[in-house]
Amino acid sequence: MTAKHRFCTKCGVYTHHQRRSNPRQYGVNVACLNGISPFDFDEVPVYDGVHHPADNENAAGPRLAGFLRFVRGD
Repeated sequence: MTAKHRFCTKCGVYTHHQRRSNPRQYGVNVACLNGISPFDFDEVPVYDGVHHPADNENAAGPRLAGFLRFVRGD
């Protein structure tokens, strides 16, 4: 319960969060930013969301689950 997640007060979409592994860093939902689209990124790493380095001292860190790739259907 260390990370602080923020949501839009009008529509409820997740906008950003303050990271628990480094509270001086923030994660941002780029789909919420004007002029930026998630499709602007060729490849985005996706982590399993279960393993976190702060959960215990012996944790190996987040586990890569795969990649999201946008392929244009031209």
